Amino acid sequence: MSARTLVASDLDRTLIYSPRALNLTMPDAKAPRLLCVEVYQGQPLSFVTETAASLLSRLAAETAETEFVPATTRTREQYQRIQLPIPAPRYAICANGGHILVDGVSDLDWQRQVAARLADECVPLAEVRAHLIATSDPAWLRKERIAEELFAYLVIERELLPDGWLKELAAWAGPRGWAVSLQGRKVYAVPQPLTKSAAVREVARRIGAQRVLAAGDSLLDADLLLAADRGWRPGHGELADSGWHAAHVEPLEESGVLAGEEIVRRFLAA
Repeated sequence: MSARTLVASDLDRTLIYSPRALNLTMPDAKAPRLLCVEVYQGQPLSFVTETAASLLSRLAAETAETEFVPATTRTREQYQRIQLPIPAPRYAICANGGHILVDGVSDLDWQRQVAARLADECVPLAEVRAHLIATSDPAWLRKERIAEELFAYLVIERELLPDGWLKELAAWAGPRGWAVSLQGRKVYAVPQPLTKSAAVREVARRIGAQRVLAAGDSLLDADLLLAADRGWRPGHGELADSGWHAAHVEPLEESGVLAGEEIVRRFLAA
């Protein structure tokens, strides 16, 4: 089956929202009804508005014209916890482009292509992880993790992060083929060739998509937005905070979970 339009969306803080990220600033009586789309260790973890859920169902129903593809930095295990109110997408992109899932199974050919590029263009993950640990302070570091043996991230107390530390880390990582991103309470160190845009281009090739629509909120989504024909970013997140812009990417006024609702509305209108 071919698809004329591929709709690629980041998930966390773009389409789905944790309780911290909801940003419900209106009076309680006027707050939107929410639908839980992720449970972790018995607790509700991520939400969309009920209106967004309805709009997503409409988008998914247009399967003859569109292919909805989640594009997330989450690991495969983390992604599979999410239960969007639509049939499971045929394609999904996990680990910031490290895995293309086809009917829930990681594509081996894509894995091999990614591994070859990382080996050629980046210093090893072990070296980056060692530097992260050596330069971190237990006063603000809460956890350090490796994701899918592809990239590393730290969970931090953001308000305690020293001024200049992130800039110094980026200056160290860049010449070694790695990029750095701060998202909420997480600091990511990701190989520069490991991108959502590369994985989206591969999916678009496979399904014969003639157009790509995209949405994202973080610096890790910039390449995805730049590679799309049209894109949207919410009024919050790294891209908004840094003033990032591109001619074909529309900045939305909405922030928090209402931005997720508006993004799906824009996907449908486009």
